[in-house]
Amino acid sequence: AEELRAETVDAVSTTGGHLGASLGVVELTVALHAVFDTPDDRIIWDVGHQAYPHKILTGRRPGIRTLRQPGGLSGFTRRSESAYDPFGAAHSSTSISAGLGMAVAHHLRAEHDPAYRERNVVAVIGDGSISAGMAYEAMNNASVAGPGAGRLIVVLNDNEMSIAPPVGAMSNYLSRLMSSRQFLGLRDLAGKVARRLPERLERTAKKAEEYARGMITGGTLFEELGFYYVGPVDGHDLNQLVPILRNLRDADDKGPILLHIITEKGRGYRPAESAGDKYHAVAKFNVVTGEQNKAPPGPPSYTSVFSRELTRRAKQDDSIVAITAAMPSGTGLDAFARAYPDRFFDVGIAEQHAVTFAAGMATEGLRPFCAIYSTFLQRAYDQVMHDVVLQNLPVRFAIDRAGLVGADGATHAGSFDINYLGCLPGMTIMAPSDELELLHMTATACAFDEGPIALRYPRGNGLGLALPEEGSVLEIGRGRIVREMGRQAGREKGGIAILSLGTRLAEVLKAADILAAQGLPPTVADARFAKPLDTALIENLARNHAVLITIEEGAEGGFGAYVMHHLARTGLLDSVRFRPMTLPDRFIDHNTQDAQYREAGLDATAIAATAMHALG
Repeated sequence: AEELRAETVDAVSTTGGHLGASLGVVELTVALHAVFDTPDDRIIWDVGHQAYPHKILTGRRPGIRTLRQPGGLSGFTRRSESAYDPFGAAHSSTSISAGLGMAVAHHLRAEHDPAYRERNVVAVIGDGSISAGMAYEAMNNASVAGPGAGRLIVVLNDNEMSIAPPVGAMSNYLSRLMSSRQFLGLRDLAGKVARRLPERLERTAKKAEEYARGMITGGTLFEELGFYYVGPVDGHDLNQLVPILRNLRDADDKGPILLHIITEKGRGYRPAESAGDKYHAVAKFNVVTGEQNKAPPGPPSYTSVFSRELTRRAKQDDSIVAITAAMPSGTGLDAFARAYPDRFFDVGIAEQHAVTFAAGMATEGLRPFCAIYSTFLQRAYDQVMHDVVLQNLPVRFAIDRAGLVGADGATHAGSFDINYLGCLPGMTIMAPSDELELLHMTATACAFDEGPIALRYPRGNGLGLALPEEGSVLEIGRGRIVREMGRQAGREKGGIAILSLGTRLAEVLKAADILAAQGLPPTVADARFAKPLDTALIENLARNHAVLITIEEGAEGGFGAYVMHHLARTGLLDSVRFRPMTLPDRFIDHNTQDAQYREAGLDATAIAATAMHALG
């Protein structure tokens, strides 16, 4: 364990990544691989933030310093990477559902093939991830999923002391006792005796045993959901952890089990232990001092620009409230929370609840901002449609991490929100081309009470533009011409128009310079809104240019498709060469954001080439 912890620290110091969670599960990782026959027995790491030690132990130590690097190991578990990763994860709270499915599948296979050995399935889930409703849906189902669920062991990794009584020698002793064959056998005998009692006495006996253990251990909730609860156990004490895991592995007909362990995030590395965030996510750092390599100061991030304007507006308007799903700092709402703590709500990892919670607030006249990453808002799609859009409630969706996101890769890419929101009637969608536009769009969302509205913006920093003290409210559904077409050389008449949505505008302007050098200076426009479309602007561009290109940081079937539908309906598609540029119809692996967009064909060179090709 000491060697594994040192290797993890050293590796992440050269790559950056999620360090604190991995340090917290070093002993658990060693114990699980010592006790269980992996990869035949399945270990599922919820989210995967904590899977770096697991990767080192499962044949990936030689490549661990390629973690999150171009062409290297994923920062999360990945089925295609190793047989020891039975389930890919980077969104939380999926492990129990997946594990239950695996356990039941193993049992069904064993019933049909006597030679097939049933596997143990271990789902490791954190106290943050278990706040999501999906985890409880899975546990609720496990109690009635049949005998296959008996091979499921859920390890609740509690590193916040949020739901646990103190850990000590007595607690460890009781956990070992309750996981032992003798105790389980005695419990089974008592159950058989109780079943011969009148029904009312049987129920009473069962509740008495359950609540007696619940008073000692705090596990009554999980017992009510049908799990046999063991714990809490010191997750850093291998002398306790290994025997308990062996007991649970070898027990017969035990039903689904929840083992509750207490760990310390950042354990064993002093700079992480003393940091407020326990080094949850770190840049490259000095192992000796723990000092992280800071990027040179530059323009403010899009997230901070949104945060600044929302916090400023909230000072003037006490109906503005902010909601996030366990990402206060990631969405920039930590500043809002400090300024207006009674108007800030972190609902935990519960995006579905966050959206409907915001909808309820909107019905009572508040102006809720629901700040959620694009990739996580996907989890609340039914609530967006049914609870917000269908009722035309003015919930503001601040969609961070739109487009490609760099080292987190495909699991965290915000590729689909234009598509899944744009098809909903009455939804307004804005996408700023730079940080100044984001300032204006945040102000616009604050003032917009006619229905749901979304503003999507990317990970990373702006362009370094001078920002006024406050944003201005934009006219809904109105784009702007950024650069007018100049005089052109050559045979081709009509020229090129490029209509950009979002922050690809900077690359579009570089492409315009490339085209101008060829004697073909184009018209460049900023759509600002994916919905409602600026139909007058689109029609003007189509009528006055030979080629019309749209470009967006999103998947096929989004903004470009909306523009094309409008051109087709008006007959203008017959007279203009229309070329939509989107993300390709495949997932793009982790890399730098610039490299990802080059791979996607959305950089200046590709835009210019598309225009030249359209002109022939």
